[in-house]
Amino acid sequence: MLREATAISNLEPPLTASYVESPLDAAIRQAKDRLLSLQHMEGYWVFELEADCTIPAEYILMMHFMDEIDEPLQTKIANYLRAHQSADGSYPLFQGGAGDISCTVKAYYALKLAGDSIDAPHMKKAREWILAQGGAARSNVFTRIMLAMFEQIPWRGIPFIPVEIMLLPKWFPFHLDKVSYWSRTVMVPLFILCSYKVTARNPSRIHVRELFTVDPQKERHYFDHVKTPLGKTILALERFGRMLEPLIPKAMRKKATQKAFDWFTARLNGVDGLGAIFPAMVNAYEALDFLGVPPDDERRRLARESIERLLVFQGDSAYCQPCVSPIWDTALTSLTLQEVARHTADLQLDAALNKGLKWLASKQIDKDAPGDWRVNRPGLEGGGWAFQFGNDYYPDVDDSAVVAHALLGSEDPGFDENLRRAANWIAGMQSSNGGFGAFDADNTYFYLNSIPFADHGALLDPPTADVSARCAMFLAKWVSRQPELRPVLDRTIAYLRREQEADGSWFGRWGTNYIYGTWSVLLAYEAAGIPNDDPSVRRAVAWLKGIQHEDGGWGEDNFSYHDPSCRGRFHTSTAFQTGFALIALMAAGEAGSPEVQAGVDYLLKHQQPDGFWNDECFTAPGFPRVFYLKYHGYDKFFPLWALARYRNERYATV
Repeated sequence: MLREATAISNLEPPLTASYVESPLDAAIRQAKDRLLSLQHMEGYWVFELEADCTIPAEYILMMHFMDEIDEPLQTKIANYLRAHQSADGSYPLFQGGAGDISCTVKAYYALKLAGDSIDAPHMKKAREWILAQGGAARSNVFTRIMLAMFEQIPWRGIPFIPVEIMLLPKWFPFHLDKVSYWSRTVMVPLFILCSYKVTARNPSRIHVRELFTVDPQKERHYFDHVKTPLGKTILALERFGRMLEPLIPKAMRKKATQKAFDWFTARLNGVDGLGAIFPAMVNAYEALDFLGVPPDDERRRLARESIERLLVFQGDSAYCQPCVSPIWDTALTSLTLQEVARHTADLQLDAALNKGLKWLASKQIDKDAPGDWRVNRPGLEGGGWAFQFGNDYYPDVDDSAVVAHALLGSEDPGFDENLRRAANWIAGMQSSNGGFGAFDADNTYFYLNSIPFADHGALLDPPTADVSARCAMFLAKWVSRQPELRPVLDRTIAYLRREQEADGSWFGRWGTNYIYGTWSVLLAYEAAGIPNDDPSVRRAVAWLKGIQHEDGGWGEDNFSYHDPSCRGRFHTSTAFQTGFALIALMAAGEAGSPEVQAGVDYLLKHQQPDGFWNDECFTAPGFPRVFYLKYHGYDKFFPLWALARYRNERYATV
């Protein structure tokens, strides 16, 4: 029997013998049924993960670099690129964002390689926009490396990154172990390509000289972006090192090259690819080719296959994903469906959940896996999960906490050993300040973001509030089983308190943005038993209520990463961020508030006929201010999670 838990609006079903499904129940049922229909036979869910046009442009560039041009595929990717150009001719990093010169240069070059005439209107507009920004010489480091490989700029236009970096001792200010996992996997094969000045085959000899305001050979301002004293000092040292490069003994270069080759081939990761991320996979593929690994070699074949698996086809269009997100999607879908399942018995739902959780449990990384986390935590056994199908060297702390939380929520004792190993691994990854990074512990060598190579500002993986909150959420529910982990949880909560912004919000490193961060922390607070009248909670609640839109929804775009005054603000509401805000408010005891009611009304009004919602905007940063993502699952499970929790808050089993 169900009893009313709070004052309800007309969303409640009439409590009569002739039951008529309420709008709330109908919305949940439709979304749930649609979500269940998308489960793969193996038990997982995976949704598209879309980035800006940089990645599909790089796919075309890779084909011409290697002279392995698939004309039908190139045509489809070119169609995608043309369809995503902004009205001013530029290409933004996220929908509705300002044009980005590096993305626009790569898209222009890719389209020219694909056969587009420079006199075509879309090419003319892109070129004029690039020139108005100062030309292609103003592109970022990675774009200039591409231009150097295609012989469009001199090699002095990129940072000096010799492969001998592989031989530096660990005490040296720059060392591979001091940067993030994504930086390592991208850089090591790139060291080889840049040290040997490997050039693209570029069979049609296509150039983009028209994108420069000054002859690239005469350009003297490739590093004008370096402004800090430390950065300028490092730049001077790089120039000195470049002068000395001819003096490097051949034996030393050979040794360093072999070490780089051994490093990245040990981590090639089969069909999932080096680091399971597109830029690293492409660099590895091209380095294998340069080093003479033949096309029929299993390593090279799998390296190519791993890249091809990232393609998404949509009729006459195609794009390349930066990576895939099955663990993340399956874990969040499981948490959503667990919330749905709390209301009524549903055998089909229970079976789907059980299948999904067993699939997740099977993907736990082995305790003896040779992951790079062992560099800073040498005695720590494996027990985490990756973000992708397979990435044993680089389990994700964030994913691990969410998966563990879902397994724990099943109350299935068959997962106890998985949970014990997960708890030990997560606790062992805590940084010294009490927080958690995504892949490494204490990856806080912030001075490295001043080196010329790091103009993207994303070289490191420091602790963040959102990842730390997920760890606290799981540990708070598990700590009664392992009381020795209580100090880990207490330090995490203390870290989260310190990280709260003055307005009551929290920064969202891996999701857009402060709404995401605040959702993350309030769920952790709830799990940890922090009372709803705690001042930290009340400030967060007040902030969320204060940014609600008149239509009842919430929305925030990626401009908040560029301008903090935009935090929590977007000209339109989104379903997934409305879901974040609603779940956060309910975690803080606000289920009966008019703000929550208005948010629920917004979701009900905007549900699509297929049972889902449709948010066109990008949902998360890969790297704030540099690289953004659209998780295609977010507008499918987060609104459902919010509606299901609302129903559970409104009714309770007697």
